[in-house]
Amino acid sequence: MKLYNSILFGFAFSPSLKVNILESSRIAYYLNCKLILLHVGEKTAEKSAKINQIISETEQSDDTIEVVWKEGNPETIITKACIDLKIDLLILGALQHENKFQFYVGSIARKLTRKVHCSVLLLIKPTEKRVPCKHIVVNGLDAPETPMAIEHAFYVSSLLGAQQITIVEEILPKEIQVDVEDDRSLKKANIIKQRIRHREDSRVNTIVRSLPENITKDIKVKTQSIFGKRGYSIGHYAEVVRADLLVMNAPIKTSIWDRIFPHDIEYILSDLPTDLLIVRK
Repeated sequence: MKLYNSILFGFAFSPSLKVNILESSRIAYYLNCKLILLHVGEKTAEKSAKINQIISETEQSDDTIEVVWKEGNPETIITKACIDLKIDLLILGALQHENKFQFYVGSIARKLTRKVHCSVLLLIKPTEKRVPCKHIVVNGLDAPETPMAIEHAFYVSSLLGAQQITIVEEILPKEIQVDVEDDRSLKKANIIKQRIRHREDSRVNTIVRSLPENITKDIKVKTQSIFGKRGYSIGHYAEVVRADLLVMNAPIKTSIWDRIFPHDIEYILSDLPTDLLIVRK
């Protein structure tokens, strides 16, 4: 079972260049993937020397890292490269917090997250030396794409050596359908909540039991039901428990209205709680 074969990291010559490449190469090493470094811009001797020096400090051998240079529009070039190079995972450096202007206009990372046809890993806290991944939070939303997201979470956990996965089931408050006005209605609302939690836990546990044992063994699994706004709730939870990685389904809707009236993953993209893996077929 191998979910990723090739990884693309789109890089710019920024102050965080070295740490981003070291982190990307480390991820490729643990996932046993080829790493392609893509720079959208002019290739010069000085730039090539700088990249080669950083590559020499990575954990991978030189034959598993390839450097590609292209000129043009970054968004267009990277989107096309993901198809032409048959990329399974695109890694991008991202801002942890976006201001209002950036949210509505959309950063390159946000646009690529919507456009590319592969999974995307947004890094907000790359490190020069490895910080072990211990706790992964994954979306347990009742949706067709959720089993795939959970599978990828376990797959990555098994390779990175994570000790715990928490599957968060975000439940809309309207599912309770009870107006709490007194002790009796409060009791009724709590009973309904317990039934919903039991239903969601059963659904998620069925997904986990269907996964290959080699990626689920030795990993502590926890389910967590949260009643609240989808996207915002799981992002807040991941931040509170200090998760090392958050895994989510890819966004489906991509119209301008989804940015004006945010939904699900848009809340997370504008205020990333931790590194984010967005799973797509």
